[in-house]
Amino acid sequence: MPMPETSKANSDKNKAKPAISVAMSMDQISVNELAGVGPKIAEKLARLNISTAQDLLLHLPYRYEDRTRITAINQLRAGEKHLIQGEIELCDTVFARKRMLVCRLSDVTSSINLRFFHFNQQQKSALRKGNTIQCFGEVRFSFGNKIEMIHPEFKIINKDDPPPLKQSLTPVYPVTEGLHQLSLRKFINQVLLMLKANPGSLTDHLPDQLIKKFKLQSLHDAIDFIHQPPASVSESEIESGRSQFIKRLAFDELLAHHLGLRSLREKMKLCKAPKFKSESDLFLRFKQALPFSLTQAQDRVISELSADCSSGLPMMRLLQGDVGSGKTLVAAFAALQAIISDFQVALMVPTEILANQHVQSFRHWFDALGIKTVLLTGKLTVVQRREALELIASNKAKMIIGTHALFQRDVFFANLGFIVVDEQHRFGVHQRLALKEKGLKKGEQVHQLIMTATPIPRTLAMTAYADLDVSIIDELPAGRQEIKTVALAQNRREDVIARVHVNCRAGQQAYWVCTLIEESESLQCQAAEETAKQLRESLGDIKIGLVHGRMKSKEKEQVMASFKQGDIDLLIATTVIEVGVDVPNASLIVIENAERLGLAQLHQLRGRVGRGSTQSHCVLLYQAPLSEISNQRIAVMRESGDGFYIAQKDLEIRGPGEVLGTRQTGGLFFKVADLSRDKELVPLVKQCAEMLIEQWPEKVKPIIYSWIDEQANYASV
Repeated sequence: MPMPETSKANSDKNKAKPAISVAMSMDQISVNELAGVGPKIAEKLARLNISTAQDLLLHLPYRYEDRTRITAINQLRAGEKHLIQGEIELCDTVFARKRMLVCRLSDVTSSINLRFFHFNQQQKSALRKGNTIQCFGEVRFSFGNKIEMIHPEFKIINKDDPPPLKQSLTPVYPVTEGLHQLSLRKFINQVLLMLKANPGSLTDHLPDQLIKKFKLQSLHDAIDFIHQPPASVSESEIESGRSQFIKRLAFDELLAHHLGLRSLREKMKLCKAPKFKSESDLFLRFKQALPFSLTQAQDRVISELSADCSSGLPMMRLLQGDVGSGKTLVAAFAALQAIISDFQVALMVPTEILANQHVQSFRHWFDALGIKTVLLTGKLTVVQRREALELIASNKAKMIIGTHALFQRDVFFANLGFIVVDEQHRFGVHQRLALKEKGLKKGEQVHQLIMTATPIPRTLAMTAYADLDVSIIDELPAGRQEIKTVALAQNRREDVIARVHVNCRAGQQAYWVCTLIEESESLQCQAAEETAKQLRESLGDIKIGLVHGRMKSKEKEQVMASFKQGDIDLLIATTVIEVGVDVPNASLIVIENAERLGLAQLHQLRGRVGRGSTQSHCVLLYQAPLSEISNQRIAVMRESGDGFYIAQKDLEIRGPGEVLGTRQTGGLFFKVADLSRDKELVPLVKQCAEMLIEQWPEKVKPIIYSWIDEQANYASV
């Protein structure tokens, strides 16, 4: 692919544009007024939520490329991107499995192959023997351990008068289909030149008093820095956030996000919600029927939920509790409050195994109270599904538990008033919104309870869930003991098998969790089947069961039921048992390839044991040698069983997007801010937000709209 000098302009880029007034501010200049932007390009920019020159300036790079120096070919390193310069020694079309253009480029130190699978006659002519070119691309090893570049960007140069090298790092921006990096850089550079000519045209919505109070750099300087970092600054320095310019942008972004969520919270206060009855005979009967006493933390949270649901305002509450802390029981009390007020309750969970587990629990609790509980998942038969839908639509089913099947088009609730989302980070925002809309009736909002057994560090919760009230169950039921965790290399596998044998012969049950280096579900299932075969040979007198994601629902249910009843001693499973499986007699869990899993997943899996009064153990089997990150994770697992401590460490190791699950769900996403790196900014942002709301309320909306686009529409989910 040629560099900018050799690229052709699109037809709609060549139309003359009227001169832009230097007096205009950047947020008043439409992208349509920029040179090179026609209707088609404007439409593509709109997909990136870019409609003004200021939007372009706030469309920030997510990484950089260093084109400020030429690297000698003999100094190239595979896996890295480099700018090189040399003379083409030969260039031929080669017919192997597919047609390709292969060139050999040499400098005084060595040579490298350039390979093009897509090329035209013009490019082939430009790459003829004897021409001197500069090219930029990633270096990789080819067959025979020789280095090559695939489809590098290139330009022909005059070796006696080469063009000057760039003085700043080259930004790489988020793009959309049909809009390339080269075009986006061109438009942004055009706006940067306009800004240089008129520094006052960039609208800084943060009042000068606050900029001084919080010792922030000017927005103009920060924008200039992030789009054109000087060559003396490395990308790692930018990522570290040490630069005061980066801190200014991170501050603004965190402030916009915080204000956006607070704004949504204020809007929710204007909405009405059904008032649930707070006490009833069913409440007392349910509490008295429990074979144990609630913890003080459970009692406290139940009171918080009850107060929310009887206030007439929509409840928006995040319930955090470590694995085994009794969140589901707390949710059952809140559900009961909705049901005695003649409303339906929907509990959405991420997996069928968890849905079945919850159905068993709720039927055990609610059947005696005359409350109908229904299961709705994608694996029901046509007859079962029709029956479930009829019960839901007729209001005969009051407690409805299911997976994403709950928000399908053909599901109609008679009177949905309360939604519980378990393990919320596993659902996309659109899915939660779809379920919420099932309950909109007569202008009233449904009450929502979001539960997670993946504790979220306080810094993250303050920022990511500023629109939610937060309840925490910080107490485990009486009699629970800490799970002892050990890490062993795979060469100790036989010792672990012997330990499983002793455990099961003593009347206790165990899990053996199979994970693979490959992410393929089918390969994981094969690994589980192979492990089950091996362990059946080694442990002939132990009853072994197998469960994995490719089994039919009925098969999985039967195996899980047998394990829960004690008919199976050892359950071989993939990570499908990560959440929701509650077997108090299981006191040992072995997790294979533990180095491949994140801290949150390891902690969830470990939480499958330790649910009874017997001392429980977790064995982390790993493949040596361990990477630095895997070492850190396993060390954290060995030193603590506290989910909040583990969550904080997970945040430090992986970053906020991974911890919240938003890389998959499209929820919280920051362009500059990093909640782990910038956590000291969070209290300052809160303070700044309070001052803005009190003294400069007219600035709030412009700050929000500068940074946040449509994702704010879903934050009320």
